[in-house]
Amino acid sequence: MGDIGRSRRVRDERCATMANEEEYEVEDFREGNKSSRGSRFNLIANELGLVAARARMNLSRQSVLNGIKDLSDGPIHPDNRWYRAWTKFILIWALYSSFFTPFEFGFFRGLPENLFVLDIAGQIAFLLDIILHFFLAYRDPQTYRMVYKRTSIAIRYLKSSFLIDLLGCMPWDIIYKASGRKEEVRYLLWIRLYRVHKVTAFFRKMEKDIRINYLFTRIIKLIFVELYCTHTAACIFYYLATTLPREKEGYTWIGSLKLGDYSYSSFREIDLWKRYTTSMYFAIVTMATVGYGDIHAVNMREMIFIMIYVSFDMVLGAYLIGNMTALIVKGSKTEKFRDKMADVIKYMNRNKLDRDLRNQIKGHLRLQYESTYTEAAVLQDIPISIRAKISQSLYLPYIENASLFKECSSEFINQIVIRLHEEFFLPGEVIMEQGNVVDQLYFVCHGVLEGIAIGEDGSEETVSLLEPNSSFGEISILCNIPQPYTVRVCELCRLLRLDKQSFSNILEIYFYDGRKVLNNLLEGKESNLRVKQLESDISFHIGRQEAELALRVNCAAYNGDFYQLKSLIRAGADPNKTDYDGRSPLHLAASKGYEDITSFLIRHPVDINLKDKFGNTPLLEAIKNGHDNLAALLIKEGASLNIDDAGSYLCTAVAKGDSDFLRRLLSNGVDPNSRDYDHRTPLHVAASEGLYIMAKLLIEAGASVFSKDRWGNTPLDEARMCGNKNLIKLLEDAKSTQLSELPHCSKEFTDKIHPKKCTVFPFHPWDAKDQRRHGIVLWVPHTMEALVTTAAEQLDLAGASCMLTENGGKILDVDMINDGEKLYLIGGTH
Repeated sequence: MGDIGRSRRVRDERCATMANEEEYEVEDFREGNKSSRGSRFNLIANELGLVAARARMNLSRQSVLNGIKDLSDGPIHPDNRWYRAWTKFILIWALYSSFFTPFEFGFFRGLPENLFVLDIAGQIAFLLDIILHFFLAYRDPQTYRMVYKRTSIAIRYLKSSFLIDLLGCMPWDIIYKASGRKEEVRYLLWIRLYRVHKVTAFFRKMEKDIRINYLFTRIIKLIFVELYCTHTAACIFYYLATTLPREKEGYTWIGSLKLGDYSYSSFREIDLWKRYTTSMYFAIVTMATVGYGDIHAVNMREMIFIMIYVSFDMVLGAYLIGNMTALIVKGSKTEKFRDKMADVIKYMNRNKLDRDLRNQIKGHLRLQYESTYTEAAVLQDIPISIRAKISQSLYLPYIENASLFKECSSEFINQIVIRLHEEFFLPGEVIMEQGNVVDQLYFVCHGVLEGIAIGEDGSEETVSLLEPNSSFGEISILCNIPQPYTVRVCELCRLLRLDKQSFSNILEIYFYDGRKVLNNLLEGKESNLRVKQLESDISFHIGRQEAELALRVNCAAYNGDFYQLKSLIRAGADPNKTDYDGRSPLHLAASKGYEDITSFLIRHPVDINLKDKFGNTPLLEAIKNGHDNLAALLIKEGASLNIDDAGSYLCTAVAKGDSDFLRRLLSNGVDPNSRDYDHRTPLHVAASEGLYIMAKLLIEAGASVFSKDRWGNTPLDEARMCGNKNLIKLLEDAKSTQLSELPHCSKEFTDKIHPKKCTVFPFHPWDAKDQRRHGIVLWVPHTMEALVTTAAEQLDLAGASCMLTENGGKILDVDMINDGEKLYLIGGTH
């Protein structure tokens, strides 16, 4: 609960900060149906501020508006209604200054009093605008965050246009007069033309306003560009004529001009507007290159300027024609945005969406339009390999620092990075809702989001704050469960998105990293009490993935898919993992006889003697299926059969009559004298079933014909009962051979072929523990009398009469004694 409390405090602090430092606010787009209420010129008048200011849009976060303060309190938000009114006021002055500056340069040598006062008033207005710029918050072009730090605002303005703006506000007319009317000073007036960028910004804003017809807006802008260029050229034409001495003014384009009966030889005495109109006429017909010959260059510098001007006009004409063509053909980026926005507004109107949702949709479209450097269309013509390098350069640091991918391999992280998509989200947007099916995984680059758990009564509880290097959506994707909490944007966020299918495809290849991701997910949620409840789901999913991985490895081994198996193990699959029957890949490869896979697995740290649920080792699987070369390879590497009940196993093999299998078992070291639960050897079974070939194989492997079962029968006795004469002769010959190999032909020595030992204790098996003594280990002799006598002598126990088992049963025959059995020697008193 302490962590949740900390999260709430952090969130409250951030919300308080946001109240003073709004991160993002989107301009309102009025719906298209309202545009019919006013003409285009009314809309332009609204933009210029000539009518009442538009109503503020109803933002979903009212605290943003409360946080916008006056200049005395802190930085100014660009959407402050007073500042927006100021921008429209300064736009009028910028429009005036842009047109009047060339006019002043060409037609005046010192302003008259009325224009001088107007010029001073304009420069004061621009000085105030410079001061306001030191307090104007700006949006970071990379992160789209609003910057409110005064130092950053000031440095940014000082580095950009401060010097030009300041020089533009200088009283150049006063300086010109004070310097003795030096012509060079007047050239500094052209610095003020930088103010035209405020006008171009106004036109860009108009182009995006869907209330105004796009064709109309573009035509107005092109007319403005054409008039401004010709106006400036006209002022320069007149300037060229007036900078020559008076006696040479007759050798200028206007001094030598004669239109009909009217002469311009004394053009300085002509009305100012007539001179300006004549200059504009000369500039326009020159720009259109359709000059009638009535006005032309007279001296050398006029010719030079006209050549430069006509060359510029070719570029300007191409610009104008190209834009007009684009208007007819359509398809510009701004027009596509406008069309899309218009369609979205029609859709919202038809479905009567609420106001907050409308603002979110329109704001997101605007954000996509302004952040086009993130769009895939920018990179669509670049080769995939280069796009991958771009993604690694941009996104690799964020993914490497994500806690979800801690300690994962660089190859795995690179595969993640090249499949990421960048997106931006505005404050208040809900990216994921609790209970929804999620197919996207998000990583936070910039901004803050909050995870909210919504109760049944609709109450909200903050689960966590998601800051840079955090991720969300991974629980739902990895565990295939609904989203456990809602994710909502607190600040403008830059996120990286990875779709579920791509993520799953990567995890299928990089298994080791997949387990790391799940473990990191489990560890990363320990501090979150609500998400901690999902630990069992995550643990179950980890177990299921490991089981599926083991199954895939076993399938590759079973099917002989060596390359698939190799890729799985190199990607982190454990070759010792077993399936539901306890079979490892080595079991399956040995059973199918795949020597290449077996050799590959042996080179890895695998358990070569691992047993499955049926007690089979890889070597036994190879022997059962007749893969002798593979069995030899396993034996060379240290494999052994390790059969739990070799006697019963051999007896079963003999009973089935599989002579080849029996031969392979015996050749790989299985004891032919192993006994089953009835003390029967494989030779007993072969003799009783009349299996001549099986008996011959056993005898050749060293099977004893003297072994007795629980009932005292030897293999020869079994053969006689079976009646197979060939088998009887085989066993009798074997008996003679085995007896001849003994040093003495006595029964006592026959038992020494495979002697048994037992442990004898000098007390009753039911005596109390304090009455018990140490026993001795003896070889089992031929008779019970010999065993009792020997034990009594060794234990110094007079009057001993019989031997008992642990269960208190009296032993009557030594053949009933198993090797290593515990016996108890007692006297008559017991």
